[in-house]
Amino acid sequence: MSWITALPFPPRRAAALSALVAVATGPLYAQTAPAGSRSDDDQPTTMRAEEFAGRPDRELNLYRNVEVTRGATGITADTACFRQVEDEVTAQGHITMWRFGDRYKGDALQLNLETGKGWVLNPAYHLQMNNGQGKAARIDFLGENQAVVVDGTYSTCEGPDPDWYLKSSTLNLDSGRDVGTAGKTVIYFKDVPILGTPALSFSLSGARRSGWLPPSIGTGSKGAAEIMVPYYVNIAPNRDLTLYPRYIFNRGLQMGLTGRYIGETARGPYSGETHLEVLPNDRVAKRDRWWIDTLHSQALAPGWTFGWNAHAASDNEYPSDFSRTVAASAERQLLRELRTDYSGHYWSVNTRIQSYQVLQDPAALDPNNPNAAALQVARPYDRLPQINFHAGRYDVLGGFDWAVDAELVRFSHPEKTFVQGNRANLVSQVSYPIVRPGWFFTPKVMLHATQYDLDNNVDPVTKVARNRISRVLPTVSLDSGLIFERQSSLFGENSTQTLEPRLFYVRTPYKDQSEIPNFDTAVAGFNYAQLFTENRFVGADRVSDANQLTAAVVSRFIEANGAERLRLVAGSRYYFSDPQVNPRVRLNSADKAEVTRSDALLAASGRISENWTFDSGVQYDAQSRSLYSKNYGVQWNPAPMKVLNFEYRYQRDTIGAASGFRNADVSGQWPLSRRWYGVARASYSLRDRKLLEGLLGLEYKADCWVFRLGAQRFVTALQTTSTPIFFQLELNGLSRLGFGNPLETFNKSIPGYTRLNTNVGRP
Repeated sequence: MSWITALPFPPRRAAALSALVAVATGPLYAQTAPAGSRSDDDQPTTMRAEEFAGRPDRELNLYRNVEVTRGATGITADTACFRQVEDEVTAQGHITMWRFGDRYKGDALQLNLETGKGWVLNPAYHLQMNNGQGKAARIDFLGENQAVVVDGTYSTCEGPDPDWYLKSSTLNLDSGRDVGTAGKTVIYFKDVPILGTPALSFSLSGARRSGWLPPSIGTGSKGAAEIMVPYYVNIAPNRDLTLYPRYIFNRGLQMGLTGRYIGETARGPYSGETHLEVLPNDRVAKRDRWWIDTLHSQALAPGWTFGWNAHAASDNEYPSDFSRTVAASAERQLLRELRTDYSGHYWSVNTRIQSYQVLQDPAALDPNNPNAAALQVARPYDRLPQINFHAGRYDVLGGFDWAVDAELVRFSHPEKTFVQGNRANLVSQVSYPIVRPGWFFTPKVMLHATQYDLDNNVDPVTKVARNRISRVLPTVSLDSGLIFERQSSLFGENSTQTLEPRLFYVRTPYKDQSEIPNFDTAVAGFNYAQLFTENRFVGADRVSDANQLTAAVVSRFIEANGAERLRLVAGSRYYFSDPQVNPRVRLNSADKAEVTRSDALLAASGRISENWTFDSGVQYDAQSRSLYSKNYGVQWNPAPMKVLNFEYRYQRDTIGAASGFRNADVSGQWPLSRRWYGVARASYSLRDRKLLEGLLGLEYKADCWVFRLGAQRFVTALQTTSTPIFFQLELNGLSRLGFGNPLETFNKSIPGYTRLNTNVGRP
């Protein structure tokens, strides 16, 4: 074979046939060009053939086993002609062209290497970027950034007979403007047309672009059929809007929108998101229905931020009528908050205005329900406003730490019979940590000072008003611990085992606080972190008296790479005198202190092996000599797409509350055959003998598409359930078609769930 290398030409770029990759971006997914330059600037042109004819400085004819290359672009053919002056190649017979990993085959080709203009007849192509491939009658190159594909097909399936493909009459690709437009387009699955569109527009690079999104057809929270066709509006690179017109067959047309924005001014960054749903004249409820969520955060100056977080609904039944998840259906206290924060080097000020809308369960408003009162959700107090100040320094005056937290808040409630008023609270503390290798000791002194200016704080028995109340209480605490280490092994692996005993003593004198209203205070949840706090209440309305000692020990197994393999915790609180402060207001003589003996906490968590992890905890109530709560959970994940989860939770009923429960939860994803996978979840209340949430689904994984089918059932209110049914066909690299969104449901419901086609598109 003869060969010839032409002299280096001025910078020129051929049209990128790989622009066909834009077909893969289609309705949903986008491609991103690989890193690095795709230009053949300053590259020589090399030609090989069995026979050359013509003039090297004008026109060369190449015969048999022809190969023309420039940089990363190459052409092979039976015959070719290279025109030096025009910098143009024409070729015929068994054309093969490659460019940056993409390959094309055709019958004839013409390409101007300088302008990028040309054409190729009957091309078949294969794209390295996403395994996209297809055929066309012709590709015309209008320049280095523009191409027109005539009667082209596209698919990510291997082989000459793909399971799915799309076919378009014309496909115009303009990489300069990052726009692809298509004429009549039909999507085929198993050679059956399943979706057609008269026109299509999309981004070539993956940037957001306005247009219709795939429709969603399914059932709502109460089984009503519905169809939604979202439209995406790309307002700007940092702003977008998604419109959700949804027709619910038994209710009417619901309009929804989600607007998002993010940016930065000279004063700092800002961001926000608003979601709105409106259903005029609901045919079932006979009224207008709506829902809104909006949040915003913005920097006004260095250290100064402003924002809001607000939620509202038209009526109590909105979550149960329209929710699609368990979390959304359980949302009953809707917060509305406006805040501003300012922070300096050692201090910060937070100001907020806060109110709530409470959505009652329909069963709580049923006059024929004997348990209606117990089911009602209490409305929290509004804070109009609340101002918090914090200041603190570490390691001053030879090693002291100090902090001051102050609060001023006005509590308001729409029920005028409720006690309302102002609360000013100041908590100051000074500590002297002594930290040495292997041990630490920290004495601390705290002072709680609180002043109330109240309205309507009248004792129902004596009829005496106490509208001005003050409280001052000191607290002393001593925190100490040791840290031991030794080399050990766990499950055959070398590791470092620690033994960390800790003692924490607290002393706070008793003061009667039963005349003080309870605006926002409750008993803190019992956990390891709460064991080492001075006050067993959360909120400023109660300061617990304490003469107690917490003893705990932690043992950890740490691998050589620093990963914690196993953690064992045991702790208990011992009371030298019974706590007497009760969160309730104006105690009766029959009221007893809630805590007279300590609770014990036992916990263990870790990774037993590469495939097994577990988490467990037990809280033992020494006062009643019984378990207060316990939970056990284990996960087995031997490989991707193989996961099983088991969890059991128990909590005893507390006096005057209906929070007790005993639930079992089982979920998993598992292969049923080479291509079929099953997903399932069952959350069951053993106490009520009731299924709280159930999910059953099937997935089929082909080489270039995935099919998902499933149904879910969950409780939206005490007397109502939701049973959405969904199925989805995902064509890798193109779009998802079907009813509902099973992929999102599987991700949220099954811990450890793995998407079958993890290398395609977005999760």
